[in-house]
Amino acid sequence: MHDTHAFLQNLALVLCVAAVTTVVFQRLRQPVVFGYLLAGMIVGPHTPIPLTADRGMVEALSETGVVLLMFSLGLEFSLRKLFRVIPNVGLIALAETSVMVWAGFLLGQLFGWTTLECVFAGAIVAISSTTIIVKAFDEQRVRGAFTEVVLGILIVEDLIAIFLLAVLTALSAGGGVSAGSLALTGVRLVTFLVGLVTVGLLLVPRTMRAVVRMGRPETTLVASMGICFAAALLALSFGYSVVLGAFIAGSLVAESGEEKTVEHLVAPVRDVFAAVFFVAVGMLIEPALVVRHWGAVLAFTAVVVAGKAIAVSVASFLTGQSPRTAVQAGMSLAQIGEFSFIIAGVGLASGATREFLYPVAVAVSAITTLTTPWLIRAAAPAAAWVDRKLPRPLQTFVSLYGSWIDGLRQGRGSSSEPPTNEGARRARNRRLVRLLTVDALLIAAVVIGASLETGRSGALLRSWTGLSADAARAVLIGGAVLLVAPLFVGLVRTARRLGYDLAMRAVPASSAARGGVDLAETPRRMLVVTLQLGIVSAAVVPVLAVTQPFLPPLRPALLVLALLAIAGILFWRSATTLQGHARAGAEAIVAALARHSGAAAPRPARAPAGAAAEPATLEQTLAQLRALLPGLGEAVPLRVPDDSGSVGKSLAQLDLRGVTGATVLAIVRTDGRGSADEQQVLMPAGAEVIHAGDLLALAGSAEAVGAARSLLSAPPGVGISLTT
Repeated sequence: MHDTHAFLQNLALVLCVAAVTTVVFQRLRQPVVFGYLLAGMIVGPHTPIPLTADRGMVEALSETGVVLLMFSLGLEFSLRKLFRVIPNVGLIALAETSVMVWAGFLLGQLFGWTTLECVFAGAIVAISSTTIIVKAFDEQRVRGAFTEVVLGILIVEDLIAIFLLAVLTALSAGGGVSAGSLALTGVRLVTFLVGLVTVGLLLVPRTMRAVVRMGRPETTLVASMGICFAAALLALSFGYSVVLGAFIAGSLVAESGEEKTVEHLVAPVRDVFAAVFFVAVGMLIEPALVVRHWGAVLAFTAVVVAGKAIAVSVASFLTGQSPRTAVQAGMSLAQIGEFSFIIAGVGLASGATREFLYPVAVAVSAITTLTTPWLIRAAAPAAAWVDRKLPRPLQTFVSLYGSWIDGLRQGRGSSSEPPTNEGARRARNRRLVRLLTVDALLIAAVVIGASLETGRSGALLRSWTGLSADAARAVLIGGAVLLVAPLFVGLVRTARRLGYDLAMRAVPASSAARGGVDLAETPRRMLVVTLQLGIVSAAVVPVLAVTQPFLPPLRPALLVLALLAIAGILFWRSATTLQGHARAGAEAIVAALARHSGAAAPRPARAPAGAAAEPATLEQTLAQLRALLPGLGEAVPLRVPDDSGSVGKSLAQLDLRGVTGATVLAIVRTDGRGSADEQQVLMPAGAEVIHAGDLLALAGSAEAVGAARSLLSAPPGVGISLTT
C-alpha cells in the first residue's frame, strides 16, 4: 500500500507541475517540450524548490513514454516504406555517425580526456534522439518527404547505437574488441530482426484486422498495446533496446491497414507518458555541474548542432535528396537524447569515464532539445538562404545534380554499351565496391596494427640495427605510410572507376553527337568528380572514426583538411566548366524559345554539333536540344499565365530553386517591353522579375520541374503541395 501511495504521489506531482509549465509555455507560444524540461528541473533533486519526485520511479514511467512514442512512429512508417528508404538513409546515417564519432573524439582530445573517455564522447554525440524529434514533428505538425528521410535515418542510427553499446560494453569491461566479436554482434542483430519481422508479418496484421472488425475501441487499444509491449519486452530479453522492439511492433500493425484507427486510440496515452519522459530528462539536469563544465557543454553543443546539420545535409544531397530536403533533414537531427544517456551511463557505471561526462551529456541533450523545435522551424528559410548565397557555378550544379541522380535511378544506361551488358555492368560495380571495402579494411588494419606493435617492433629494430628509439619509430611510421599509400591510391582510383561507370549510366553519351564529339562530357565530368569525392568520403570517414584512437592527436585532422582543400579546388574547376556548358545550352534554348515566340533570336555563341532542322513545335525543339545537350535535366517550356501569383516577383522572392529544386535556364519576353536585347535573359539572376506572358525554360529533375510549373502557374494566394 505504501508503494502504491508513493507511485500516486510521484505521478500526481509530475503531471501537475508539467501541466502548469506546459500552459505557461503554450501561452508564450513556445514548444511544450520546454515546459516539460522546466518541470523536470523543478521536481528534480538538483534545485532548492521543495517539490521532489522519486527519480527512479519517474524514469521507470518515462520508459513507457519512449515505448509508446516509438510504437506511434512505427504506425506511420510501415515496413514497405522502411525498406524503400533504407538503401539511401543507411548511407546517410553511416556517414553522419562516423563523422560525429570522429569529431567527438577529437574534441575530447582537445580537453585532455583519456582515450577511452574520448571514445565514449564520440559515441555520445553520434546518435540523435528519436523521441525528441518525433515529439517536435508532432507538435509542429511537420509532414512531407523529408520526415521520411529523417525517420529512416533515426532507425538506422538506433541500430548503430545498439552495435556501439555492445562494443563499448566490451571495452569498458577490459575484454577488448575483435573482428570476430563484432561480426557475431552484427549477425545476432540481423537474425533477431529477421526473425521478429518474419513471425510478426504472419501473425500481427491478421490479428489486428480481426480485432478492429469487432468494432470495440477499447479492445483495439488493449490489443495494440499488448503487441507493442510484448515486442519491446522481447527485444529487451535479447539484449536490445525497447525502442527497437516498439518500432517494429508499430510497423507490423501498420501492415494491417488499420494504423489510422490504432493511432487515434493510442495518441492520448502516448502524450501522457511522453510528457513524463521529458520531465525525467529535466530531472537529470544538474546546474552546478553544468556551470563547472560549461566549456565542454558549449563546445559539444556546437559540435552536435553544426556537425550533424552539415554531415546529414551533405550526405543527403549526395544521395539524391533535394537541397531543401537535405537541409531540413540535417537541422532536424541536430540533437542527442536517450541513447546518449545510456552510453554515458555505461561508461560511468564501469569506471571507464569520470563522473563529469554524464552531466555534460545530459546538459548537451537538454540544450539541443531546446534548440530542436527552432531549428526545425528555421530549416526551410535556412535552405533558401544557403541557396541564395551559393556562387552561381554551385547553384547550377545543385540544380542539375538532382536530374543526374534521377537518370541514375531510372537506369537510362550508356549509349556505348548494349542492353545485354547490363548484367556485366552490375557485376563490375559489385566487384568495385568489394575492392573499395577491402582497401578500406586493409588501411584500418595497417594503421591499428602499426600503432599496437610500435613498441615491440621498435625494440626488435633497435636490437638489430642499433638505431635510436626516435629513429626506429620514424622507420616504422615510414614503413606504415608506405604500406597505406598504395592502398589509398588504389581506393581513390577504384572510386573514380565506379563513379565513371555510374556517371555514364546517369548521363549517357549524346545520341546526336557527330564526329566523335561527346556533348555530355562536361556534365558527366562534374558528376564523376562529385561521385568520386562522395565514394572516397564514404569509405575513408568510417576508417578515420575507427583508427583515430590509435593515431596522434589532430594530425589526421590536418591531413584531412589538406585533402579537402585539394578536392575543393578540383570540384570548383569542374563547377565553373559546367557553368559555361549550361550557359551555352541556355543560349541554344533562348534561340529556340525566341523562334517559337516570335521574338528576335540572338545568335548562339556556340551551336551544338550535328544540329538538325528545326522541328515544328517548341516541345519537339526542346526535346532535340536535350538530345544535343545532355546533362541539362528535363528542360521544359512554361508560359507564365496572366493571373499567376508569381507575376511581379523576382526569382529570389519566389525562392524557386530553394522551394522546388528547379532552375530557370532562360527567359524570353514577348510583350514588347524594351529592345530585342532585353527580351532574352540567359541564366537569370535572383533579381530578375517575372512578367505575365514570359516564356521560361525550366531545368532540373522531372519532379523539380513539375513543382516549379505548379508554383509559377498558381494564382495569387494558392499554395502548392511539394513532395521534395
